[in-house]
Amino acid sequence: MKKIIMGMIGGGIGAFIGDAHRRASRICNDFELVGGVFDIDYEKSKVFAAKEGISLDRCYKSVDALIKAELALPKNERMEVVAIVTPNDLHYPFAKKLLSGGFHLVCEKPMTLTVKEALDLEKLVAKTKKTFALTHTYTGYPMVRQMRDLISKGVLGTIQRIDAQYYQGWINSVIHGTGSRITGIWRLDPKHAGVSSCMGDIGVHAFNLIEYTTGLEVKEVLSDLNPVKDGIKLDLDGTVMIRFSKTLKGVIRASQICAGLENDILISVYGSKASLRWGQENPNYLYLFSDSEPTKIFKPAHGYNVKLAEEGHTMPAGHPEGIYEALANIYKGTAKSIRKEKFNPGEFPTVHDGVRGMKFIHAVINSNAKGNVWMKV
Repeated sequence: MKKIIMGMIGGGIGAFIGDAHRRASRICNDFELVGGVFDIDYEKSKVFAAKEGISLDRCYKSVDALIKAELALPKNERMEVVAIVTPNDLHYPFAKKLLSGGFHLVCEKPMTLTVKEALDLEKLVAKTKKTFALTHTYTGYPMVRQMRDLISKGVLGTIQRIDAQYYQGWINSVIHGTGSRITGIWRLDPKHAGVSSCMGDIGVHAFNLIEYTTGLEVKEVLSDLNPVKDGIKLDLDGTVMIRFSKTLKGVIRASQICAGLENDILISVYGSKASLRWGQENPNYLYLFSDSEPTKIFKPAHGYNVKLAEEGHTMPAGHPEGIYEALANIYKGTAKSIRKEKFNPGEFPTVHDGVRGMKFIHAVINSNAKGNVWMKV
């Protein structure tokens, strides 16, 4: 099958997330990266393109130049999809231009800086009928997809509590001046990051995992956020109480200042019959707890898993897979959509998930700013 021709905005020299997207698209094996705008500095962009073996003819100075040149090519030669892997403030303007130009999109989260922008993109996606995939990567893990299926089948009984956390410690060295890390510092600048650092960068992943696995929507939030140090403009740590209904509540905890922790994502869903727990640092293990039976552990590459989970691994049982494969699963679902093949709900997050994420981020920020009060999402 002919590979889908892909471009990329951002993701040049030293960019972790751009490298992750390129690796994932290769693992998926449905895409061919042929060009893009890899850096705001055109000379650096060309150096990167040469290193990757990409023709300098398709290494463009700007997004406008890319759109103009690609649309001038025969349809079977031009880019069909573009991945946006830039800082947050560039997602919306670039997505709007590319969708209007007729390109499908894979976009990093958060989708935009404001709810208004997110709603505008949602309307544009509906108008253009283009595929829009938002890379909430953790939804690509097979055991997260298995968790979603078990919950949908009522294995837990009545859901009674939902907790999620996402703890990191990397930003300590930045704010306390004890390290030399330079990548990611833009996350502390509202101009580039938006209204939030911690909740906008990682808390929203925990929020997305909750809604993805349970199929439920958070109705209200009450937050208590912490910038940690004087002079820091954005939150670096926070706790968010969440309400789904009068009798279903939970909590989201997120932090970038937990010294020594790396990428500690954990989600637990507690029901009247049983409970489920999954953590990203040991992603092959999904735990099912019960008061009446021994604890069960689900793992990838076994026939007891649902089809969506089983389609999400590439290796036999016992061969660990991780973040690249999870992101590749999102690319795989995106390819099906672009080719107008049949695909299952949950194969990739959509523009709707982007809207939900922005509503969550802004509700959390507003709740904290107004004195820790309940806010509707």
